Amino acid sequence: MDDRHLIEEIRNVSLAMFRKNFFGVYHGSISARINEGMFLINTKEAIFDEITEYSLIRLECGHYDYRWNSASIDARIHEAIYRHVPHAKYVAYTMPPYVTAFLSANEVFVPQDYFGDKRIGRVPVYDPGLFSDWYDRAPHEIAHHFVEQSGHLMLIRGYGVYAYDRDLNALAKRIAILENSARLLMLSAP
Repeated sequence: MDDRHLIEEIRNVSLAMFRKNFFGVYHGSISARINEGMFLINTKEAIFDEITEYSLIRLECGHYDYRWNSASIDARIHEAIYRHVPHAKYVAYTMPPYVTAFLSANEVFVPQDYFGDKRIGRVPVYDPGLFSDWYDRAPHEIAHHFVEQSGHLMLIRGYGVYAYDRDLNALAKRIAILENSARLLMLSAP
């Protein structure tokens, strides 16, 4: 796959996820592994409904040059996932509103709808503790979570959702099903 095709794929999925309110104007991140030691990620200034080749930056794992200064604040988290989860091809950090609201008051996410049950299943909610040092701890804790758990999702209280997959459309679909399940749970709550 060449970079133009990869950029177009990221652009299309980012736009769809932005329209669903999974990404904010400058909030969220999406990346794609190019090879074992390199990945493409959005810049700090990326607007997710207008992703272009200039909104994405190529980073080399373990080689922290000037490009990292322009990359998303989540770049080190994505790098840690790619280093520790060899089958991750795409990674996204999103903050879907219903999921994020549900996480604030629950210890576990258990969908009560057919697609949520079949595609997502029961997912524990991760408590990051203090937010004051979260970005220092996040790369290690998130990568460790994915190594220890069998799922492709990490639901983080007060923060949002990290997801990875081998296919970008499957990743977006997983987040959409998760958000729809959370919406149904919130709407059906007494």
